[in-house]
Amino acid sequence: MSTSDKGDKHKDNVQQRLEEARTVRKIVVIALSVLGAILIIAGISGYIYVSSALKPVDPNDDSKVSIEIPMGSSTSQIAGILEENGIIEDSMIFRFYIKFNNATQFQAGEYELSPSMKLEEIIDALQTGKVLKEPVITVTIPEGKTIEDIAALFAEKANIKEQEFLDKVNDRKYVEKLIDSYPSILSDAILDPEIRAPLEGYLFAATYEFYVKDPSVESIIHSMLEKTEAVVEPYLDSISEKDMTVHEALTMASLVENEARTEEERKTIAGVFYNRLDTGMMLQTDPTVLYALGEHKDRVLFEDLKVESPYNTYVVTGLPIGPISNFAENSLQAVLEPAETNYMYFIAADDGNIYYSETYEEHQQLTEKYLR
Repeated sequence: MSTSDKGDKHKDNVQQRLEEARTVRKIVVIALSVLGAILIIAGISGYIYVSSALKPVDPNDDSKVSIEIPMGSSTSQIAGILEENGIIEDSMIFRFYIKFNNATQFQAGEYELSPSMKLEEIIDALQTGKVLKEPVITVTIPEGKTIEDIAALFAEKANIKEQEFLDKVNDRKYVEKLIDSYPSILSDAILDPEIRAPLEGYLFAATYEFYVKDPSVESIIHSMLEKTEAVVEPYLDSISEKDMTVHEALTMASLVENEARTEEERKTIAGVFYNRLDTGMMLQTDPTVLYALGEHKDRVLFEDLKVESPYNTYVVTGLPIGPISNFAENSLQAVLEPAETNYMYFIAADDGNIYYSETYEEHQQLTEKYLR
C-alpha cells in the first residue's frame, strides 16, 4: 500500500470517528433532553399531586363524616382512617405533613369531620379533641370528689352502672395496664394493698363530653386520666424540685382541696402542712378521718380521730397513703408554691373563715371561741 493510500485511509478513519462522536453527542443530548423532560414532567406532576393532597378533598362538600380514632392509634393508623373516610387525599402525604410540622399528641375519640376541611383544621381538631358535632352526654365532675362520688355521677348522667365503674377502677390488672399507658402520672404506689381505690385522686375534676349515648367505662376513665395527665405534666419538674413523687404531690393536693376553697387559703394551708411535716408533727386534718371512716359527717367527733387507717392523719405521721379525693389545679399549685408562714395550726370555723395560729395555746383559744 502506497503512502498516499495510507493517508487516505487515515483520513477516512478520523472522519468516521468524528461522525460517530457526533452521533453519540446527538444521542446523549436527546437522552438528556428526554430525561430532563421526564424529570420536569415528573416534578410538575409530583408538585401538582402533593399540592392537591395538601388541599381539602372537596372544598364545597361540608357534609359531616363520623370517624372514630381508637385509643392508642399511631399517626399511620390515624392517616389511614382519614383517607379511608375521604377526609384526606393521601395518607402518606398527610404523615409527611404532620412530621414536617411536628404535629403530635392526637386525641382518641369520636369526631365528625368534613371533606372541606384543611389539613391544619383536621390536625387542630385531633390535637384539641375539638369535634364538629354536639356532645350527646356532658358530665361535670366537681373538685373534692371521691371515686364513689364520681361513679355515682356517671351512673346518673352517662347511663352506666355505678358498680361496673367501681369494679373497673379497682381491677388490679386493668390498673397495671393504665400505669403502662400513663407513666408520667401513675406509678406502682397506687397498687399498695392498703390503698382503698388505686385511681383515687387521679380522675380530674372537669367537664367531660361524650359523643355516643353509651360511653364505655374504659373510655370514661381514659378521658379523665388524659385530662389529669394534661394538667399535671407541666408541673413535673416542680414536683421533682420539691423532692416529691407525683403520688405524694397529688395526695397533698387532695388534702389542701378538702381544707380550703380560695387560692390564698390553699397556699397558706399548704404552708402549714409543710411546717408540720418539717417538724415531724402529725398533719391531723379532719378530711382524712372522714375518708378513713368512709362516710360524710358534718363534724368529726373525738372518738372518730382514733380510727385505725393509713389515711387517718391523727394516727399516722406524714402524708396519708394516698389521695382522699380529686383536686383543682390551684390546689396542686398551692402544694408546689405554698405561702411562707410560721403558722402551725388552723381551724375552719362555722362562720366560714379559717383562723391560723403559731402556737398550740393560741390554737386552743381559737378552738374555744369558734368551735365550742
